[in-house]
Amino acid sequence: MFQEAFKKLDINEVAEIVDQVNKQVDGSLFDPLETTILTIDLSFYPEYRFLDIADHATSPPLQRYVLQKGADFILLDWTYRPIYKINEKAPIALNANNVLDYTRFFFSNVRGRHGRFLITESLENIRWKEEPSPAERKSYGKLVQPLKIIDKLKHNVFKLEARMMLKDTLFKADIYVEPNGKVVLANHEILLEKMPVLDHVTHQ
Repeated sequence: MFQEAFKKLDINEVAEIVDQVNKQVDGSLFDPLETTILTIDLSFYPEYRFLDIADHATSPPLQRYVLQKGADFILLDWTYRPIYKINEKAPIALNANNVLDYTRFFFSNVRGRHGRFLITESLENIRWKEEPSPAERKSYGKLVQPLKIIDKLKHNVFKLEARMMLKDTLFKADIYVEPNGKVVLANHEILLEKMPVLDHVTHQ
């Protein structure tokens, strides 16, 4: 999801965060002794950080993604609503240096009606049913490219170009990112269908 490395929190901070997050969680609660929290600062949300909270001792594993600023915790729920809420609250601060990371963050944490639109920048992002042959890897490799900025339009809207997957279909698309963080997909072009991938075609 991010280009930078995550930091693992110590048990004391884990316990403090779990105490606050459990108040907002429906169903199973996190056990601080079994929970791991990885964190990273977010350049597009000044003073906020992203928390990856996981308890692998449960079956199935319990995991939540959370945005935190001090005592303020916002749980992500696979819709755009909490992201757009924090965009106003932070407020979001986008520029040419962080708009790609924000876009990766957005699509990593939002599901649409038909599933997740997954940015696919390299073959390493894809989880195959079986490993492609060298010839297939070469063929597939020509179709994927890193996310990139194409233009900066009027009103400070960024136009990006992406290779994305929805289920087993790889496609090219333009992504428009507005200064307020609103994200719009446009101009889809299918590159390849029925790829031999697992249901969740990428690992973040």
